[in-house]
Amino acid sequence: MRKTLFGLAAILTLVLPARAETPVDVELVLAVDVSRSMTARELEIQRRGYAEALVSDDVIQAIRFGGPHGQIALTYIEWADAYAQRLIVDWTLVRSRVDAEAFAAKLTTNFTEALRRTSISGIIDHAIPLFDANGFAGERQVIDISGDGPNNAGRPVLAARADASARNITINGLPLMTREGLGTQWHLEDLDEYYRHCVISGPAAFVIPVLTWEDFPDAVRQKLILELVGRQPDDARVHRVAGYDCLIGEKIWNQYFGDWN
Repeated sequence: MRKTLFGLAAILTLVLPARAETPVDVELVLAVDVSRSMTARELEIQRRGYAEALVSDDVIQAIRFGGPHGQIALTYIEWADAYAQRLIVDWTLVRSRVDAEAFAAKLTTNFTEALRRTSISGIIDHAIPLFDANGFAGERQVIDISGDGPNNAGRPVLAARADASARNITINGLPLMTREGLGTQWHLEDLDEYYRHCVISGPAAFVIPVLTWEDFPDAVRQKLILELVGRQPDDARVHRVAGYDCLIGEKIWNQYFGDWN
């Protein structure tokens, strides 16, 4: 009898089709910096900025009409150190204003404290496997990274970016070039160039710098629209200058604290 049950289970495994994945226009990981250089006010501005952008008319239109399926999959993760990532909203199908409002409500339910250090490579490494077996089949897969400084923990960012590129995953950047809070020694005057040279990758990849927190909601809205329709800004610069130092964050950390790992 026991052998019969095992045999029947094996037959059902072969006969029954695999669980279908839901087709979407894009699978989008929203990866948001909450390292210790960020103040509590900045952390709240980021969450509220994403919430406002997601329910804006332009973003809803991009979700509904930006691709052949009229729906997207979203997840929202906060990150800091190489192994410091926390899931705020798990993968969610968004195809209407009601869906977007429900996602946005979860972002503003509570606000948690900042974490330590900045590992862009860590969030890329964390995000890549999130596209596997998540229940969705996207026309495109995108990791959207916001951050206020260069990589200074974990492995070099170029190695992580290469792994994403090998999977044809696009990485876009939202460098936060504000000057509020702690850790001014980590600020790069050309953080947008750092993201352009060392972080972004893949089809239609782009950078939208944020110079003041007043600009943040509009920057997020613009970024989301472009990601949902698979376009770059009209003024996107894709040319990378040879010789840019993508280990600058690690070198700054070494200067103050020694070994960056």
